[in-house]
Amino acid sequence: MRTILAAVIFWAASLTPALAVNPDEVLADPALEARARAISAELRCMVCQNQSIDDSNAELAKDLRVLVRERLTAGDTDDEVLAYLVSRYGEFVLLKPPLGFNTMLLWGMPVALLVIGGLVIFRQAARRRRPLPTPALSDEEQKALDAILADRSGK
Repeated sequence: MRTILAAVIFWAASLTPALAVNPDEVLADPALEARARAISAELRCMVCQNQSIDDSNAELAKDLRVLVRERLTAGDTDDEVLAYLVSRYGEFVLLKPPLGFNTMLLWGMPVALLVIGGLVIFRQAARRRRPLPTPALSDEEQKALDAILADRSGK
């Protein structure tokens, strides 16, 4: 029974996200720390790419977490911190970039390629369904054909 209970506890503990925030990074003010965690969850680790800086152990992620906390301690709002980081690292630092021309192109291109590919396939299929034009026979060919057909019908 103990092993089952230990396995369940281990399994439940593994479901919680592993945060990479080190104890020396945590702010003393719980409200500021909560804001820092919320901002960190929105920022992409430039090394790991599909992890937030809150989940990453990379040195750059640590530097970004410290930078976020420094900016919050200095009195910046959440939007000011995000704007500062975007101005410094570009929109790629955001896990969910805002809808703009670049992102519309990024997300719209696969859809556009799918539509274009579908149109090409449809057009090719329509061409194959059309009967091929038969060339007209010359007078000599027509007479030879008539003679062959008359020969066959006579047998």
